[in-house]
Amino acid sequence: MLTAFAETAPAAATAGADAQAAAAQAGPMGMLASILPLVLMIAVFYFILIRPQRKKDKENKEMLASLKVGDKITTIGGIVGTIFKIKDEKVVVETGTKTEKQYLEMERWAIRSVEKVISAD
Repeated sequence: MLTAFAETAPAAATAGADAQAAAAQAGPMGMLASILPLVLMIAVFYFILIRPQRKKDKENKEMLASLKVGDKITTIGGIVGTIFKIKDEKVVVETGTKTEKQYLEMERWAIRSVEKVISAD
């Protein structure tokens, strides 16, 4: 049994040496062929995951920066109301009916969407 192992060990060593020699002969083209799939994967991840997320974050920041009194909003928690007052990073939202108004103070980042009012110009 030991003789069988001893006979296969030099064969494995020569196989490894052959692979190294083939890689050395391939030179820069072999290296480029091994790096190219990694570069393509990074490019695909960028265009499928990273770029759309950055675009969405930018649109959200612009929406939060353009808030004004009187905008109808929906919060992350599902509360619908009208902006009553804006203080730096806090927003006071008016909810309820015309006879029973409630005022809620919340952070600006808690606003999910703003209802766009179409003006009749």
